[in-house]
Amino acid sequence: MSTLTYLEFHLLFVLPPMLLLGALAYARTDTWSGPRPLSGLAILLFLALVYTIPWDNLLIAEGVWWYGDGATNGYIWQAPIGEYLFFVFQPIVVCLWLFQFPTVADVSLVRIPIWQRGLGVAAGLVVSAVGYAMLGVQSLYYLGAILFWSGPILSIHWGFGWPYLWRVRKTLLVGITVPTLYLCTIDRLAIEWGIWILSDAHTTGITVLGLPIEEGAFFTMTSIFAVQTLLMYMWLLDRVDRGELKEWKLALTNRQPTTDLDG
Repeated sequence: MSTLTYLEFHLLFVLPPMLLLGALAYARTDTWSGPRPLSGLAILLFLALVYTIPWDNLLIAEGVWWYGDGATNGYIWQAPIGEYLFFVFQPIVVCLWLFQFPTVADVSLVRIPIWQRGLGVAAGLVVSAVGYAMLGVQSLYYLGAILFWSGPILSIHWGFGWPYLWRVRKTLLVGITVPTLYLCTIDRLAIEWGIWILSDAHTTGITVLGLPIEEGAFFTMTSIFAVQTLLMYMWLLDRVDRGELKEWKLALTNRQPTTDLDG
C-alpha cells in the first residue's frame, strides 16, 4: 500500500513549485513576457503528449514499472491519470524555471553550415542506435528505451541549431540542472513510498543516492527537451523578426552560394 496517491503526490510536490514559478514569471517584463513564450510552451506540451504517451504506455505494458496498491485514481489505456498529468506538469515546471532568467542577447543571428547540421543529426541518431542495441539486454531495457526514444528529438534539436545551443550553454545548463535535480529528488521519494515500482528485471540496479539511474536519465532527457525546444523556438521567432529567413530564401532563389548560410 503506497503512502500517497499519485494525485496527492502532485498536490504536494509538483503544483506548489509550478504555482510559485508561475507567479514569479508573471511579474517579469523582459522578453519572456507576452504571448510568445506561452505559445512555445503550448506547442511543447502538445508535442510532449503526442510523443510520450505511446512510449510510456508501451513500457508499462512491458512491465518496466507499475503502481502501488491504492496509488492511482483511474486509468486511461495502460497509464493512470496522474501519469498524464505529469506529462503536462513537468514541462510547465521546467519552462517556468527557465523564465526566471533573462534571455540571451545578441546571439540570434548564428549562421550554421550544412555539415554542422549534419553532425548534430548524426549525434542524435547515435544516441538512438545505442539505445536500440541496449533493448536486447533485459537489464538494460529501460535505459535503452529512454535513449532510443530520446535520439530523434535530439537529432532535430541538434540538427536545427546545436551551435546556437552551445552559444547559450550557460542558460541551457542552469535551465536543465535545477529542475532535473528537483524532479529526481521527488521521484526518489515516490519510489520509496511505493507510488510507482520499477522492475528489477528491466533495470540495471545501479542507483545514485537511492535513485535508479534510469529515472535520472529520463528526467535529464525530458528537461533537455523542454529547455532546448523553448530556447530554439524563441531564437527562431527572433530570426523571423530580423528577416534572416527571408534573406536565406532569397539566396536560394537567386542560386547564391549557401554553404555558410542557415539551412
